[in-house]
Amino acid sequence: MANDHNPQHARAPERGPVPPRRQTAPLEDTRRRPLRDLRISVTDRCNFRCTYCMPKEVFGKDFQFLERDQLLSFGEIHRLVRIFRDHGVEKIRITGGEPLVRRKLERLIEMLAYWDDLDLTLTTNGSLLEQKARDLRNAGLKRITVSLDSLDDAVFKSMNDVDFPVRNVLAGIDAAAAAGLHPIKINMVVKRGVNEHSVLGMARFFRDQGHILRFIEFMDVGATNGWKMEHVVPSRELVQRIDREMPIESMQPNYEGEVAERWRYRDGSGEVGFISSVTQAFCRSCTRARLSAEGQLYTCLFAERGTDFRGLLRGGASDEEIADLIRSVWTVRADRYSEIRTAETPKSRKVEMSYIGG
Repeated sequence: MANDHNPQHARAPERGPVPPRRQTAPLEDTRRRPLRDLRISVTDRCNFRCTYCMPKEVFGKDFQFLERDQLLSFGEIHRLVRIFRDHGVEKIRITGGEPLVRRKLERLIEMLAYWDDLDLTLTTNGSLLEQKARDLRNAGLKRITVSLDSLDDAVFKSMNDVDFPVRNVLAGIDAAAAAGLHPIKINMVVKRGVNEHSVLGMARFFRDQGHILRFIEFMDVGATNGWKMEHVVPSRELVQRIDREMPIESMQPNYEGEVAERWRYRDGSGEVGFISSVTQAFCRSCTRARLSAEGQLYTCLFAERGTDFRGLLRGGASDEEIADLIRSVWTVRADRYSEIRTAETPKSRKVEMSYIGG
């Protein structure tokens, strides 16, 4: 049984020289996309019931979440990250569910921060961030992303559907800044008829705060969020709306395959981003794999099935056997869902985003 409190599984590695990567040639899929990013869900649970992600009518009080022994232990996650790093992974993002509901998550952060050549970050709804920010930073987390869909309390409460107030998320963001987590990115999912009127207020506020706001087109993640194309507010519409009041200009990406298109305010007051996975598919440059909380590896956010790694971990497999499976999964990858999406494709049964992270 996985046990985060067993030192055999949860001990952070001793500090010292970080070992070099064992493999220099990156893995490539059938479209010559390298494996660079690994997103790790540490729990399928969340304390919000956002209508576009975990609607209450599906994820109600009787919903059966994973039992604790089904979750990968911190030691198992650490081992997988070590092997993925040898295959070219450069960035690790901790997700959920809501990752901060996983007990003693800072212990995992400390274990993963051992590799100082990994870009280690975390995405959270911010509800527990005020209490956790300092411990996360002390454990080695460098930066963080917070989801917030409106500064309007009524709108935000209706979207998170648990009556959680904006002020508590803002307090978490302030605590993260005070702890030295930088940069702080804010993700806003924009859904037509729900919160698009909040766009300018969010842009003004976070520009003045010095944080990077990113607008995300409402996506057909999973099979339960009632997605329709008419609910999508195209990024180009948001660019025009912001530009009219606060002139912006496009920027070069930080790295090849970056998801968000970067724009900066012409007055030098900061930047804003747009994630356009519906209207401007970026499948051709996608370098991301996703690991679910119970050890299923998915090669696309919109996948229908994953590959089990927990069975190998708990069945006594060697590192090379695990590495062989990583190679066999990635080198046959041909995913390009966003490029071929139509109004009909969301009817297929896809894994829920709350299960594998965003």
